[in-house]
Amino acid sequence: MRVRRWGTALALLLTATALPAVTATGTATALGAPATGAPGAPHPQRPSPLARLFDNKAISDNAGPGAADFDGAGHSLSAQDLAAAGWLPGSRLTLDGARLGWPRTAPGAADNVVADGQAVALHGRGGALTFLVAGTGTDGVPAAGTGTVRYRDGSRSAYELTAPDWRSGPLSTKAVALPHVNGPDGQSAQDPARLYAVSVPLRAGREVASVVLPRDPGPAADLHVFAVAVKPNSPGRTGSWSASTAGYRAVGPWTDRTLRLVVHAGAGGPRARIRLANTFAAAPVDIGAASVSVQGAGAAAEAAPVPVTFDGGHGGTRIPAGAEAVSDPVGFRVPADTSLLVSIHLPGTVTAAPVHQEAGQVSYLSATGSGDRTGDTGGAAYPETLTVWPFLTGVDVDGGPGSVVALGDSITDGVKSTGGANRRWPDVLARRFQAQSALPRYGVLNHGISANRIVTDRYQGDGVSTDTGGVSAQHRLERDVLAQPAARTVVVFEGINDVRWGTSADEVITGLRALARRAHERGLRVVAATVAPCEGYKDCTADVEARRRSVNAFVRAHGGVFDATLDFDAVLRDPQRPQRLLPAYDSGDHLHPGDAGLKALGDSVDLRALVPGQG
Repeated sequence: MRVRRWGTALALLLTATALPAVTATGTATALGAPATGAPGAPHPQRPSPLARLFDNKAISDNAGPGAADFDGAGHSLSAQDLAAAGWLPGSRLTLDGARLGWPRTAPGAADNVVADGQAVALHGRGGALTFLVAGTGTDGVPAAGTGTVRYRDGSRSAYELTAPDWRSGPLSTKAVALPHVNGPDGQSAQDPARLYAVSVPLRAGREVASVVLPRDPGPAADLHVFAVAVKPNSPGRTGSWSASTAGYRAVGPWTDRTLRLVVHAGAGGPRARIRLANTFAAAPVDIGAASVSVQGAGAAAEAAPVPVTFDGGHGGTRIPAGAEAVSDPVGFRVPADTSLLVSIHLPGTVTAAPVHQEAGQVSYLSATGSGDRTGDTGGAAYPETLTVWPFLTGVDVDGGPGSVVALGDSITDGVKSTGGANRRWPDVLARRFQAQSALPRYGVLNHGISANRIVTDRYQGDGVSTDTGGVSAQHRLERDVLAQPAARTVVVFEGINDVRWGTSADEVITGLRALARRAHERGLRVVAATVAPCEGYKDCTADVEARRRSVNAFVRAHGGVFDATLDFDAVLRDPQRPQRLLPAYDSGDHLHPGDAGLKALGDSVDLRALVPGQG
């Protein structure tokens, strides 16, 4: 049963009418009273501070679970579980590139608003709004509704906001999962609680003045909003290197050790920042220190590493479960097409980490208890090696025109290419962009994950697992593409794993359409590539080939779904036997191209097709 606290809401409404509007750059700070009239109609109240209009209590102390009632049935989030995840009152959380404030409230106090047409005072420019939300209802259905964005120039736009259910929504898209639910009968570990960061598009180039939340969606569910912020577009910044978190693996344990990760910069620039992520985690991770340098030989730096700071000059940071950390820009010139060392000190004990599994690159690890070695120029302190990238998800440079993002599977990930040689097809593409001057010198960000699919999750998105095939392209699109700094174009090259593992061609096509629609809503150019052949691989049957051809027929026709297409199938196939890879391009397993095939892919791309207004 849904229970509304109308007395509290009425008292807050009366208070709000006498309050002046309050704004803060980029972050929602004010909510007004419930609106009247049709959805999207002008709101009768001025925007008012969010914290003064919280009308629901979601968080309780384990010792007093009756102090909160999130779902109208006496259930609530555990304050202790939130603290264990690093979600403390007043915490600043970076989720999918947006900076959100977790409510600064004590357990048992009102900490969220049930959406019903309230007006939110919000100031900022960006590509999207990100809401921190959850739905509650009797049947576990998502809570959804239509809201309105008001801009400083007087214009408006509508948005659709959906909040998955806090106990039955997908784990693959959650911001954080908590192991318990507090209730009238004590604490339960059945159907763990989860919260979601959900982004909706804004009109390009316009400054937000306020946001009207969706109306009450009806008796099925309530839509709860904890925070909302404008997600910036990162103008004047280019992604130089990036990788996706593909799973959450047991490691070490690593205690008081330093990771020295080798990554290859594509675009260069005069200043750099790094991005770290604690994706899929259940607990926070402490970063004691970090640095960046050009790689010399092995674990040795070419020159003294440059320290990296966080949050305005702090040497380290704590990354809550599910969140990210973006460093301050530092005065380190990144040369184009050069390998870097990013060193990260882990002062505590780490037993599991989000990783990119198929790094295709040897990195380094200091000895147990060796402390902070991020400043070492030499490599003697790094006796162990790694072949995965833990925590590190990006290196960005100041300046430049922005980035192209390659969203793909193992072929994009470079499986079967020569390790340490940076011969993935996105590497080839990055070098081509940097070697010319007729077009913008885009960075190229590789977001391929081996074993990834478009339609279904390989890794389920929660908990320690040996599976590192990632959540589906649809479920990681926000994090891996739309949240990338100054992304201009996405190239989608996926589908072979879907058709190999039983997904119908129609389902793959529907997934491709959804990816294109969401990317277009956010202003990206969308380019799709045809799926390469795989006859001779163990599970590439005649049925798989039929599904592959159907998907490729759709991609080639595209009918306005994509802005351009790349015929990677035609590049790689054997003209005498088109269901197979050309032998010269085959790595030997008949599924993955080798170095020559990957170079052929990168060289085949008309760069103009990737540049808005050129292709």
